[in-house]
Amino acid sequence: MIRPPRAARGFTLTELLVAMAVLAILTAIALPAYRSYTLQANRTDAIKTLTYDRQILERCYSQNFSYLNVANDCPGAANIVGPSLAGKYQITVNPWNATSYQLNAVATGTQTSDTSCQTYTVTQNGTQTALDNGANNTTQTCWGSTN
Repeated sequence: MIRPPRAARGFTLTELLVAMAVLAILTAIALPAYRSYTLQANRTDAIKTLTYDRQILERCYSQNFSYLNVANDCPGAANIVGPSLAGKYQITVNPWNATSYQLNAVATGTQTSDTSCQTYTVTQNGTQTALDNGANNTTQTCWGSTN
C-alpha cells in the first residue's frame, strides 16, 4: 500500500507573527525594568566608596589629628579623589580642611541615567545627603535612611 505524501509541516505566517508580537511585548516590559534594576544596584558603588574613603580619613585623623596632608601620611589616602571603586561615580572632597571634609560622589557615564540619585554626600560627622538631577533631596531613597 502506498501512502500519500504528507503535507509539509512548519509554522504559518500568522503563528510566526503572533510569536514575534509576544516576544516584542515581553522585551518592551523586561528591558526597562532590568535597566532600572541595574542603575539601582550600581548605587552601592557610591555608598561603598564613600564609606571606604571616610574610613581612611578617620583613621588618618585619629593618628594625625588633622584631615590635611593625609595623602602623604596615610595608606590609601592618595586615591580618595577620582573614580569610585567600580567607576560609576566621580569622588571629590570639598571643602577639605584640618577639622572637616565633605566627600561627594557624582554619577558619571551610564549611571547618569539614574536621575533619582545623582549626587551623594557625607561629612566628617557622618551626615549623609543625596540629591536627584533637579537638586531635590532624595536622601531616604538613595542612602536608605535620613542620616
